[in-house]
Amino acid sequence: MNTLEGKVAIVTGASSGIGLGIAKRLVARKCRIVAVGRNQEALDEVAALTGGIAIAADVTDPETMVMVGQRALAEFGKVDILINNAGAGPMARMDAMSQGDWKWLIDLNLWSVIHGIQAILPILKANPAGGHIVNTSSIAGMFVGPGIGAYATTKFGVVAISETLRAELQQDGGKIGVSVFLPGPIRSNIHLGSRNRPQDAGGALKDVELEKAEGFEGVQIPWMDAEDAGEIAVEGILANRLYIWTHPEDTHPIIARLRDIEASIDESARAIAELPLHFHQRRRENPS
Repeated sequence: MNTLEGKVAIVTGASSGIGLGIAKRLVARKCRIVAVGRNQEALDEVAALTGGIAIAADVTDPETMVMVGQRALAEFGKVDILINNAGAGPMARMDAMSQGDWKWLIDLNLWSVIHGIQAILPILKANPAGGHIVNTSSIAGMFVGPGIGAYATTKFGVVAISETLRAELQQDGGKIGVSVFLPGPIRSNIHLGSRNRPQDAGGALKDVELEKAEGFEGVQIPWMDAEDAGEIAVEGILANRLYIWTHPEDTHPIIARLRDIEASIDESARAIAELPLHFHQRRRENPS
């Protein structure tokens, strides 16, 4: 996209935080917003700020995004951009988590992205001008640590979906771009993500302020304002970047992980080369 003027963007999780930050920066470029989230009052404020419409809805319901797409078409006649941003970031050790913990977080962080793609991608394909999809993952979509196993599982999944969808759409001619947004510490309400979880659900997942999380005690956290993160996301759309980072300077754990993977490949190659001769003969005789 060379310009966002006159474009129509659906933004989930738009009532606060990163979603609201992205919506504001899109509007600064004269985009029209369909704000989707749980809090109707907050969404109405977003709609008033952005000159768009507000839809209070549960993005974990597959029919929700179908309805959102139809509302957007009825109001604006098209959709150009989908921002799959809704999500939560509670923490727990994996050996303490219940099946309900897993289901709730996967539904919210991963299935909501799938629902958004399935509902809105056909609308983008029907748009002669094409469009763009941004799926919000996290810097934790590229590395793991204690307490974030479930969160990272969902965010790794969002990265895989984004990479694959971009490759498939490029095979179709590249009319629709795809980006995966990988924010670091952003001032938002992600630490209140469990507020919409059913109260009787139980389980070990708990909202945690990052400063109080395991491994972050006493750490100077490089917080970023949500609207600044939104500006970075919008720039990434215009540049059609696959990976959009807010904190490239803090990706050392990811680089270390990639180096570990590369080293393990070399180690495995050496180990296989040193296996007995009959192993290699069998492979040559049975290459399939």
